[in-house]
Amino acid sequence: MAILRSSYLVRSPEFSLSSEPSSILRLPRGYAFAKRLLDVSVSGVLLLLLLPAFALVALAVRLTSRGPVLYRSVRIGRGGRPLRFLKFRTMVTGAEAQKAALAALNEKDGPIFKAKDDPRITPVGRVLRRYSLDELPQLLHVLTGEMSLVGPRPQLPCEVARYRERDGARLAVKPGLTCFWQIRGRSDLSFDQWIDLDLEYVRDMGLLTDLRLLLATPKAVLGGKGAY
Repeated sequence: MAILRSSYLVRSPEFSLSSEPSSILRLPRGYAFAKRLLDVSVSGVLLLLLLPAFALVALAVRLTSRGPVLYRSVRIGRGGRPLRFLKFRTMVTGAEAQKAALAALNEKDGPIFKAKDDPRITPVGRVLRRYSLDELPQLLHVLTGEMSLVGPRPQLPCEVARYRERDGARLAVKPGLTCFWQIRGRSDLSFDQWIDLDLEYVRDMGLLTDLRLLLATPKAVLGGKGAY
């Protein structure tokens, strides 16, 4: 997967490339500390406050469809490293095995698969996806440092394997819960628009940018635009 070692990166005077094998951006020390402090404090508080929501969502998933409450998969994180990924299950058990047979339903370009009327999604799953409630377990990844509150959404290995050289630049930073893509249309956007927004974040990332995205996220999530 040569793309994970691509030399193409959106650069800014604030950042410099590390000497590690995979292409990553080394953040300025002050920003890195502030970003991590924000991640730990906000994710920790939200995990405590949202415990009742976790319980209700878990109960809804358990009572309305067969299978585990949590969906576990592997995504690609910063520098192309595998990331263990948790979310509340929104599809029927065995959904991944059905994906190839549903190729004709794909409404997206590029390496991603999205279908508004995906028959694998459960009724409860549609509600969870609309309001991003299925993503709540990822607060644990933020707390442990595998993800950040703000950063490009992590994608599947099979999707990353089909990246063009330009696309791999989004892997230069830690993946996040929210990003420009999340607040500007989500799945209504084309793959190239998604990549453009992620590269915009890599170029402009900073504490003010992170705070602006965090403040804009609740409105975008409640609006449900592009969530499917």
